[in-house]
Amino acid sequence: MIDNVVTLADVRVAAQAIEGNLDWTPLMNSRKFSELIGADVFLKLENLQFTGSFKERGAINRMRVLTEEQRERGVIAQSAGNHAQGVACHAERQGIPAVIVMPKHTPSVKVERTRAFGAEVILHGETLDETTKLTQQLAEERELTLIHPYDDPHVIAGQGTLGLEMLEDAPELDTLVVPIGGGGMLSGIAVAARAIRPDIELVGVQTERFPSMYQALRGEEIQCSDATIAEGIAVKEPGKLTKQIIGELVDDILLVGEEAIEDAVLRLLQLEKLVAEGAGAAGLAALLSHRKRFQGRKVGTVICGGNIDLLILSSIIQRGLARTSRMVRLHVEIRDVPGSLGTVLQRIGEVGGNVVEVQHQRTFTTLPVQTTEIEIVLTTLGKEHVATIMEKLKEYGYKARVLGRNGARDT
Repeated sequence: MIDNVVTLADVRVAAQAIEGNLDWTPLMNSRKFSELIGADVFLKLENLQFTGSFKERGAINRMRVLTEEQRERGVIAQSAGNHAQGVACHAERQGIPAVIVMPKHTPSVKVERTRAFGAEVILHGETLDETTKLTQQLAEERELTLIHPYDDPHVIAGQGTLGLEMLEDAPELDTLVVPIGGGGMLSGIAVAARAIRPDIELVGVQTERFPSMYQALRGEEIQCSDATIAEGIAVKEPGKLTKQIIGELVDDILLVGEEAIEDAVLRLLQLEKLVAEGAGAAGLAALLSHRKRFQGRKVGTVICGGNIDLLILSSIIQRGLARTSRMVRLHVEIRDVPGSLGTVLQRIGEVGGNVVEVQHQRTFTTLPVQTTEIEIVLTTLGKEHVATIMEKLKEYGYKARVLGRNGARDT
């Protein structure tokens, strides 16, 4: 490695270093997503790695060049979770002390798994970028070697092994779609893929709430939000080296919204029985959101992480059901007399509505005293089924409305 330039040769050396230390994950040709998107879609399943993400690759390759003195003193990393686990896991295997600084609101599953590898975990800052100052301070005070999550040539070369594996398993790929946080994964893949296949199209993906690389490459002021469901790629300051590589080698960067990422996580679970975190599904979210752009192409994307908090996954499932009208809220007016509630629930049951929750509202209402309003949450078979339920209620004289997801009343 000369002058911080990462080459295909560097990526091949990294491939030798990681061989036997982690899995060569499957590159699955997804028939279901291919039909849905209108392209030949391949999914690189890095969510199946031992630590649940691709980050082990860069960590292994970076730590192989540590001196004996550096190994004795230990390493430090800043991470929202996946890089943390990669560093902690392989530091433990090699007997290297590890300190990991993570944002305070990192999903608990990532924190606990990192601690399980024996690392000292310090929770600090609201976002990944806010952990940087403390990480640098601790590195100097304790004389620890920083294992940067993305802006390091050895880390980039390690992540680039993904490109080697994808093109070896499916040399016919003409497009690669890769999520971007700091840019290490896309940079490494771009170096490898562009050298092997100069004509291949390389597309990066960022969230609309954290478009730092997208804005930086356009010379725009970087403006990011406070949070995203894809916390693994919530990076406000792209790497200098990764920015250079992506700017030179990558064709385009697409932005995806929060709902698109949630939808991709849910569809992976429904269609392929695969669990992905928000960042891990960002590439697929881009394919689903920009279908026309990829139609007819042979596209590979990386499901780069599967470490999602169960509470977040549960919320995504519930919200997904609401978006597709598989779960709805009905506002119904009934007489406030014994038996009325049971009767309206019976009418809903007659047409297959499954009642999940019922709430009465007698006080904060302008309805007549002997009338009450109830809110019913029920699961259905979809929009047509909801229409059938509403017709049934209307047939029996009930005034009913479907409440929108934001609480507004849909007619």
